[in-house]
Amino acid sequence: MKFIAAYLRGELAVSRLCEAFGVSRKTAYKWIARYAEGGVAELLERSTRPLSHPKTTSPEVASLIVATRKEHPFWGPKKLVAVLRTGYPGLKLPATSTVGHLLARRGLTHPRRATRRSSPYGEPFLGYDKPNAVWCADFKGHFRLADRTRCHPLTISDGFSRYLLRCEALRHPRYEPTRAVFEQTFREYGLPDAIRTDNGPPFSSLTLGGLSHLAVWWLRLGIRPERIKPGRPDQNGRHERMHRTLKHEAVGPARLDFAPQQARFDHWRKEYNEVRPHEALEQKPPAQYYEPSPRPYPTELPEPEYPPQFETRRVNHAGYLLWDRHKYYVSWSLQEQVVGLEELNDGNWALHFCARSLAVLDATAKVLRPIPAEEVLNKERPGRPKRKGQPKAHADAAPIAAAVEAPPQADTSSKEITVETP
Repeated sequence: MKFIAAYLRGELAVSRLCEAFGVSRKTAYKWIARYAEGGVAELLERSTRPLSHPKTTSPEVASLIVATRKEHPFWGPKKLVAVLRTGYPGLKLPATSTVGHLLARRGLTHPRRATRRSSPYGEPFLGYDKPNAVWCADFKGHFRLADRTRCHPLTISDGFSRYLLRCEALRHPRYEPTRAVFEQTFREYGLPDAIRTDNGPPFSSLTLGGLSHLAVWWLRLGIRPERIKPGRPDQNGRHERMHRTLKHEAVGPARLDFAPQQARFDHWRKEYNEVRPHEALEQKPPAQYYEPSPRPYPTELPEPEYPPQFETRRVNHAGYLLWDRHKYYVSWSLQEQVVGLEELNDGNWALHFCARSLAVLDATAKVLRPIPAEEVLNKERPGRPKRKGQPKAHADAAPIAAAVEAPPQADTSSKEITVETP
């Protein structure tokens, strides 16, 4: 502006003005020409952006991306590009970053709030080396239906393929309906090697070894119950991540009655397994990686089997074990179950149920001392081979969940169990 004002006063030649203002003659004549064309408005800075670009996303492709995003409002750019590339093989699609910018300009993004995370878990993690090595199960937080009753979604997924085996709406998170859902799942897909859950009912209890009726049933089927540490849902992270998608896409603000809500779960589960790309699976749906277990569900529940050197006893209907003319309270979850007793070097006896070590029976003091949960889960008993079918850590498997150890049992770990004399 000062240069143009000095030029209009006509006091100096253009060459002298250029020397005074430190600009070239080419720049000076450019500003003079622009002022002559449009006055002061033409002296404002102009954008250097090119008028066209050969790689600009066409309006048709942009409209297709926006329409797909509106159809699946919680799918990110990577999933949208993967789905469109499958559905339109010859279509030239932009980069995922470009799709993200496009969605942001259209107001279709949901910014996340930053989350503070704890330091990494230092113990070794287990890997999922094959389908049905580890199933993950949990109850998604309950919510109210249109009739004001509660819905407790029970979800079961395969840890290797992320395949969602069940998403069942239950009225209550109790043992009987939960077992019925697992039984249907076992009949359809076979038996896994292990099932990983949290520490809530009906998966766990405060009794000896944390065994619930559901865990006892699994052990008799040859399934290893695994429980994450309290307050560490990240140890079952892939299942919890699925729950976030379930909340956004299959629950929603509009509440339904019980039957329509189950229909919504079924529709979403089919889309989740067969259509929705999964980033950890190279943007392929879980159905392309899952296959049923070769271990069928037995027609009759087998009794526990123990080595020949073990003594066997059946726990009575009240949860007591009769041994050497004394009654020892074991657990209400082991009512009418056959347990094994292994004689130790010091004359005591180790109490086992299936492949799980539970307690040490002190024959002198006549007490039953629980074995610490860390020893139960993290150590193999001397001389006992590892049970066939247990998943092994795989070198190529992603480190997903920490080696699991059950929490201390509040009702048994800090005190001895009293003995009653009949």
